[in-house]
Amino acid sequence: MPQLSSAPVASRQPTEIRRFLQERLDTLARIHQVPGAQLALQLDSVTYAVHTGAADGVTGEPFTADTAVPLGSVTKPYTAAVVLLLADDGDLALTDLIGTHVPELRRAPHLTVRQLLSHTGGLPTGPDSDDAAALSAARYLSVHCSGRDAVCPPGSGFSYSNAGYVAAGRLIEAVTGMSWQDAVRALVLEPLGTDPAFLGEAAKRPVARGHSVHTALGRVRPVEQNLAPVEAPAGGLQASALDLVALGRALLGHGPHAVLTPDAAEEMRRPVPGAAPGVLADAWGLGLALFQQGAQQWCGHDGNAQGTSCHLRAEPDSGTVVAFTSNANNGTALWHELAEELAQICGVHIPAAARPAVEQRRTVALPHCAGAYHNGTVEYRVTADATGSLALTVNGDTPAPLVCYPDLSCDLVDPETGRRVPGGRFLRDPDSGAIDRLQISGRMARRTVTA
Repeated sequence: MPQLSSAPVASRQPTEIRRFLQERLDTLARIHQVPGAQLALQLDSVTYAVHTGAADGVTGEPFTADTAVPLGSVTKPYTAAVVLLLADDGDLALTDLIGTHVPELRRAPHLTVRQLLSHTGGLPTGPDSDDAAALSAARYLSVHCSGRDAVCPPGSGFSYSNAGYVAAGRLIEAVTGMSWQDAVRALVLEPLGTDPAFLGEAAKRPVARGHSVHTALGRVRPVEQNLAPVEAPAGGLQASALDLVALGRALLGHGPHAVLTPDAAEEMRRPVPGAAPGVLADAWGLGLALFQQGAQQWCGHDGNAQGTSCHLRAEPDSGTVVAFTSNANNGTALWHELAEELAQICGVHIPAAARPAVEQRRTVALPHCAGAYHNGTVEYRVTADATGSLALTVNGDTPAPLVCYPDLSCDLVDPETGRRVPGGRFLRDPDSGAIDRLQISGRMARRTVTA
């Protein structure tokens, strides 16, 4: 890292901070072989914005501050904000049963709007984009979100669900009479000063292309977006890091445009009881992941589209907002390293991920957890070897060893590198005590076969 001045962080001039942010983004993008990236930071009433590299690794088109990047799941806070605006206007209530507005979900009893937005409704994650490509929202929800598809009763647990945001988009359309695109454009994007850019539609601004990066081989190749149109409310927006800072300020009740009322913004940031997202975050609000950093609770979201990685963090007490976008599948590694360095550059300690679990030195064999677990069309098969050690296969992919602990949590072991990453946990039925569910990467799966 370049040598910073010896002056206290608080006394550094904006020009010095901006220079070091640019140098670090340039350097880390080169180290991680990320074609292009943007970083935007709102700190002490000053906005810093830097960018680097190419928006398209084939054509060499440069990244600019205005380049829009496919946001993936960072789209979800925009969708949730539209629902909160409708609730503020009295068009719906967060306690409404979703089936009163969305006929296709009348067979999912007791599912509320609040549970839908906080991933506590028990809905499955949804089918692959290729399988959903030709489906309307009504058909999607009728086929994949009936009562029998629930992974847990509404309000009883957290399971990250793209299908839930397909339903949220359908809710917006039912209440407003507008398409999701028109509603989010009119109610959120344009008031924030964001030029709308949607996947699958011609954009009036430059758009970055996604890239697959194989760092060991030094190979970078472009990839195409394949999000199904029906999934747009879950992942169909494209925006820049500066656009995300504008959203972050709105989520804090700050900024020149009062898109959300203070009450609505606070409602989105409030932890929802029962929303235990595991490795995704420390808690969850309405459309927002919540991260604890000491006494501060940050809000935001992470998103990955095809060959892109985007991240947003905002802290209400200080008004600090940090946004990062990149056009590479490995951009998250760059984000984590950059987030660590922001403390030294400008004194901001950012929770790039959930707090690491307390190290558990004693590992255990959990052969009784072996079996098949299902979340909609996704099968998680857990197998045990002769010693009781477990391995996880998702829809028949390469098995990943599990390192298990006495509290039923587990780490995943990367089959290629051997590196451990937090994976999830097994859960017991509260009545029988039997292992009946598995939560992996924030998604819940019901046990359907016992090994």
